Amino acid sequence: VQLQASGGGLVQAGGSLRLSCAAFGRTFSSYSMGWFRQAPGKEREFVSAISWHGGNTDYADSVKGRFTISKDNDVDALYLQMNNLEPDDTAVYYCATDLVNWAGHRRANEYASWGQGTQVTVSS
Repeated sequence: VQLQASGGGLVQAGGSLRLSCAAFGRTFSSYSMGWFRQAPGKEREFVSAISWHGGNTDYADSVKGRFTISKDNDVDALYLQMNNLEPDDTAVYYCATDLVNWAGHRRANEYASWGQGTQVTVSS
């Protein structure tokens, strides 16, 4: 499956963005999905994950209460609503598919397919 993330941009601290991830080539409705981010000079880090049915979600402590992950299996889309953005949220954001329904995976090497990333820049 090919993934394409979009929705990034430049926003002031306290603002909001909604990221989207579309799948091409094969449905991902049977698998968990995740969002990761990578800032310059840093390793790719886990942001959030959601089970294939949407009943399970997981968030990194740094974004809990500010970000919301959701999924629309009818259109093979994954979303990340980001509110109250902070300068430390600045990074390239990537979506990815797992190979299982739900296992609470947080490591990048546990995910199989990746999108190309979308840049999020938060100014102070």
